[in-house]
Amino acid sequence: MNKNLLATAALAAFAAFASTTAQAQSSVTLYGIIDAGISYVNNSATRTGSDHLFKYDDGVAQGSRWGLRGTEDLGGGLKAIFVLENGFNSGNGTLGQGGALFGRQAYVGLAKNDVGSLTLGRQYSFSTDYLGSNYSIGGQTVAGNYAYHINDVDQLTSSSINNAVKFSSATFYGVTFGGMYGFSNQAGAFAGTPTTTTAGVTTQGSSRAYSFGLNYKLGTFGIGAAYTDIRFPGAATPAFSTTIANVSTGGTKDLRTFGVGANYAFGGATVFGLWTNTRFESLTGATSKFNAYELGGKYAFTQALTGGLGYTYMKLTDAAQGKWQQVDASVDYALSKRTDVYLLGIYQHASGSNNGVDTQAQIGSSTSYFGTSGTGSNNQVAVRIGMRHKF
Repeated sequence: MNKNLLATAALAAFAAFASTTAQAQSSVTLYGIIDAGISYVNNSATRTGSDHLFKYDDGVAQGSRWGLRGTEDLGGGLKAIFVLENGFNSGNGTLGQGGALFGRQAYVGLAKNDVGSLTLGRQYSFSTDYLGSNYSIGGQTVAGNYAYHINDVDQLTSSSINNAVKFSSATFYGVTFGGMYGFSNQAGAFAGTPTTTTAGVTTQGSSRAYSFGLNYKLGTFGIGAAYTDIRFPGAATPAFSTTIANVSTGGTKDLRTFGVGANYAFGGATVFGLWTNTRFESLTGATSKFNAYELGGKYAFTQALTGGLGYTYMKLTDAAQGKWQQVDASVDYALSKRTDVYLLGIYQHASGSNNGVDTQAQIGSSTSYFGTSGTGSNNQVAVRIGMRHKF
């Protein structure tokens, strides 16, 4: 009897120990961001021209999201990893990214501390990972999606690639690098196909993409470069934008973007700069090129109060034409480590014309934008007060 009791107690203790060990070796984290506020713009397109607009707007400083991140220790320094990240609109509760449940990221893979990670699923390009996060005005200040370039044509924010296999290296003497490939998943069309409409019947095409990146970080200095190529961007789900304000670039066959950025921190200040070059190719072979140049900085006046300022010059040439200049100013006050309030002021001026049509202004890079400035107007002035909470 005593032996049976001892055996039962030993098994119970072993089971408890095994359960505790398994929990210690595996973890799942729930995280997210909710960004909301009120915005105003002086010129927004209407049926008769342009008018001012007050709107509830979310996902500006950062896109609103929630996600699950998990790891499992497999032994020998190897671990399994996964991320499921949803984008949503806080104003009405709807899904972002074209209605996808996990439209921002959805991947699983393996990681080793001294090598890197190999992951499979819907994932960010290296233009987003390296350039958008580290060296742009939108990534470095709360100007966020109002500061990223028009319609995010150069893939600096939330450039999610479907059906992707991605390698991201560990850090070697301050250097990280990686490459990814997104499959078209269509038989007989490894390089993708365009979406076509014949006799009123639409045939959905397919998109393939690849991206490479290299980044170097040493102390307070960082520099990075990235290249992303998306074949048939309009056939992706959701589709990638190939328009800039009221200008159609004709880029339905290929979208290629390359960028280089750098930053340097000293005292309470950080300065950063970025250049991107984006090439749009149409089905007829005509091309347009979009160059964007940024210079900005931020300064921490106190542990809670930070100010940011940036200037962007954007130029579209060749088959399509247009010029845009933008100034971004922001003030951010941290109420805690997770909650902050902020104030933004943005000015954009457009100039030139495309095939005889005057170029219009358009602040914003995603769902958080006001539309174009409208017929007869070539500037936008936007003001926003917002609140962001991270969990």
